Amino acid sequence: MIGTSTTLNKTESKVESKAIEQILTADAKKFLFALHRKFNPTRQDLLAARSMRQVEIDNGAMPDFLASTKGVRESQWQVAKAPADLDDRRVEITGPVERKMMINALNSGAKVFMADLEDSLSPTWANVVGGQVNLYDAVRGTLAFTSPEGKVYALKERSELATLVVRPRGWHLTEQNFEVDGEPISASLFDFGLYFLHNAEALIARQSGPYFYLPKMESHLEARLWQDVFCFAQDWLKIPRGTIRATVLIETILAAFEMDEILFELKEHAAGLNAGRWDYIFSLIKKCRKHNRFTLPDRAQVTMAVPFMSTYARLLVETCHKRGAHAIGGMAAFIPSRKDEQVNQNAFAKVKEDKQREVGLGFDGTWVAHPDLVPVAREIFDSVLKDKPNQKDVSSKDVSGKSDAAKLAEALLDTRIDGGKVTTSGVAANVDVALQYIESWSRGVGAAAIHNLMEDAATAEIARAQIWQWIKSETKTAEGDLVTSALYEKLRDEALAKLSTQPGNRYSEAAKILDQIILSDQFVEFLTIPAYKQLLRG
Repeated sequence: MIGTSTTLNKTESKVESKAIEQILTADAKKFLFALHRKFNPTRQDLLAARSMRQVEIDNGAMPDFLASTKGVRESQWQVAKAPADLDDRRVEITGPVERKMMINALNSGAKVFMADLEDSLSPTWANVVGGQVNLYDAVRGTLAFTSPEGKVYALKERSELATLVVRPRGWHLTEQNFEVDGEPISASLFDFGLYFLHNAEALIARQSGPYFYLPKMESHLEARLWQDVFCFAQDWLKIPRGTIRATVLIETILAAFEMDEILFELKEHAAGLNAGRWDYIFSLIKKCRKHNRFTLPDRAQVTMAVPFMSTYARLLVETCHKRGAHAIGGMAAFIPSRKDEQVNQNAFAKVKEDKQREVGLGFDGTWVAHPDLVPVAREIFDSVLKDKPNQKDVSSKDVSGKSDAAKLAEALLDTRIDGGKVTTSGVAANVDVALQYIESWSRGVGAAAIHNLMEDAATAEIARAQIWQWIKSETKTAEGDLVTSALYEKLRDEALAKLSTQPGNRYSEAAKILDQIILSDQFVEFLTIPAYKQLLRG
């Protein structure tokens, strides 16, 4: 393992030694060792606290606003002022740290590019280390790519590029290819540490900075750990504290009750919050899995317009603007079709409706997954923002009509959806998406185009979590079918018969992983954990 040893294993040997030499320098290793030794014990304590909180929820203690931090919620304070290149965020594009995708995203006309080392990146060693090389080149404006057909891709002038923001992996993950003192390093610290060490000073020199998106947090104490990491890292390079800026994805049901506290912990480094809608739905299912009242209908029916999701969005806007932070809306995952214009028209109409809702709620910006959606989203935000960089002066007044914390907590957890139902076709669709995504991930492709949507780990997580939930809650579909393990296996086999005709596929491996997490009596916290073990086996 690279780290305390410099011997390359089978996985590592697939990566060009030049990339490893460029990124895993002696200085980089020293910094990673220091990060791990100082902060990994706290990370492990926080993960243990997650497990304890899960037991409490299983026993009926529902998520709620914390009495111990009431003073933070009720006092007056603001986060630090946004730096110039993060003040206008009206359209943000996201994607993995793959060279061609990065060039297209940076050139897309979006204000921000979220370069993803997390949900849309399959963490093969080649992808992880190669991604850091790509980020290094992007910061310096040298990122380029030539396709097998000879087409050349290059960055535009710096003034035309999107601002670069990097998303490291979450606190729950480790990087098994790099050990410190005989244990794998936190993937969060590994991703953050390498990008920060190699690029912070170069970014400052070009009047930008090391900017991050922070995923999967479940409490303000996890934000406090990031705050401590940021201070340590800035002191290491002797750059001013507050140079780092972080936007937190509110994509867990527990974090929704601690938005104020999360911003407060990161106050000098906080840039905003993002409504990570897909992981948020997954988190609700996961955390409240033992309680049948949280059994949700087909994924397609759980939109941002349903009451509990609308309450979450409104609360996020209100919290951010009260604290001077940006509120960034959710993902438009549609991928335009080159073959079917009617599909495009229908999808564009849905994207426009979604973005009009967001800008009307007061969001300062939104996410898209494809360059062709940038002008669609931008036109909608331009029509409201005009020459203003954001609309932080707008408050999402009277969140869902709830005037006190108890009523607001009730609204966040009221998952009733008028007309919502589970259908057999919905179960089959979940099986299909989960199989296709896991198969893609197993091949090292973490952003998968499935049915004209750019799917990542979050949507696969919803799909498999719903199937598990429906089986355990003995849900009947609208057609009268009881959702059972046998029904899942039947639909899985039908999907495999259609999918596994593709040459070079890994559907048999994908099916084994999906069986492992759906047929288990215990809920598997993240599908990427057993899938990563398979990835390491090659």
